[in-house]
Amino acid sequence: MDKMEQFLSEVLHFCQKTTTAIADTLIEKAGNVSPTAKDDGSLVTSADRWADQTIRDAIASKFPNHGVLTEETTHIFPDQDWCWIVDPIDGTTNFTRGVPIWAISLGLLYHGTPVFGFVYVPTLKQSFYGYWYGETGLSGPTGAYCNGQPISTSQDTPTKSHLFNLCARSTKVLQQPFPCKIRMIGVASYNLLLVASGAAVGGVEATPKVWDIAAVWVIIQAAGGTFIFLKDPSLFPLIIGENYGKKSIPSLAVNQAEFVSLFKPLVECIV
Repeated sequence: MDKMEQFLSEVLHFCQKTTTAIADTLIEKAGNVSPTAKDDGSLVTSADRWADQTIRDAIASKFPNHGVLTEETTHIFPDQDWCWIVDPIDGTTNFTRGVPIWAISLGLLYHGTPVFGFVYVPTLKQSFYGYWYGETGLSGPTGAYCNGQPISTSQDTPTKSHLFNLCARSTKVLQQPFPCKIRMIGVASYNLLLVASGAAVGGVEATPKVWDIAAVWVIIQAAGGTFIFLKDPSLFPLIIGENYGKKSIPSLAVNQAEFVSLFKPLVECIV
């Protein structure tokens, strides 16, 4: 095992250990905490802040030279080779209402580009992760996985019997005929991960932030899918010193690159 493989093995173990360590506490709090609204209208709870702090402390202890950008605290991308992007509870509305689908999302970036993504859905006991190196010059383990088993996007041609996932702010696409059945999950990461796992042929998010998509950007591509930024194609690498707290990143994920031409014109109305 070379140094990169060893490092990424440690990263995977860290993600598994850290997310499972906080999962039981979060499950106990789900549906039992009162949310407050942030400036962008999204919700936050004491559980979000606790999980955020716990994850940041764990990163600082295990990887003291790594930067961190999280939903609940620091939004400015740091000047460090490696940086974690953290969403302590993705799907806070579900979480506060007792809907048992929400996730913990961790993305690891090298020089501003995600190369490893990990998303844990505690109530389903599903751990998704993947490796994707793009143009970073790195090499190492490859593929996308759920609970250690390889996953891949569907090879099917989309039809009326296939699923396509929307978010609450992308329902405008239904003002026109749509070629698939629609589902709405309420969790940005899981919405798009269903494309990586082959359950859906596509998914769109109208206003995600970088912490919503950093991890799944890796996993979807590692699983054989295509991830499109509808507004800012050159999002990665992130820019040192830039504040990503208010930057929305409309995103489309599809099972195969050849179907971008089918779905992209249908969802561009959300931008």
